[in-house]
Formats: sequence, C-alpha cells, structure tokens
Amino acid sequence: MYTTIQKWGNSQAVRIPKAILEMLEIGENDKVEMKVHDGNLVIIPVKKHKTLKERIAEYEGDYQCGEWDTGKPKGKEEF
Repeated sequence: MYTTIQKWGNSQAVRIPKAILEMLEIGENDKVEMKVHDGNLVIIPVKKHKTLKERIAEYEGDYQCGEWDTGKPKGKEEF
C-alpha cells in the first residue's frame, strides 16, 4: 500500500489507511513509537494498559483460590 507525505501545519504527515489501523487494532489518539531502523521509518503501537476488569474478562483458566503457608513467624507478627 502506498501513501503520500503531505503538509500539516508546520509539519509533514502520513495518513494511515483504516484497513491498516484495524489490522494493528489501533485508532485515533492511540500512542505509537516512531524510530528509524536501517533507513526505514518504523511505527510501533504502544501497548495499551489493560484494566483489572479487562484482564479478568479475558481469563479462561480454571482458578481455585486457597491458602498458602508463609512459614513460621520470625518477628512480632500478630495473628
């Protein structure tokens, strides 16, 4: 896919087609990292921080909560 560098205010801009944004699962106002590698411009999506609610919603394992032994008290711990 080809595009053109265009003037945007005092800067230059490249428009990223919607299809590419969808493949990368990024959109407007998402953060990206830009760097030059071997003479090529590389744009890397910055991973989004997931909330605890989002992480729990993705969990598909079988978790059984339980107690664990932390050893004998070594100080002035209270029970």
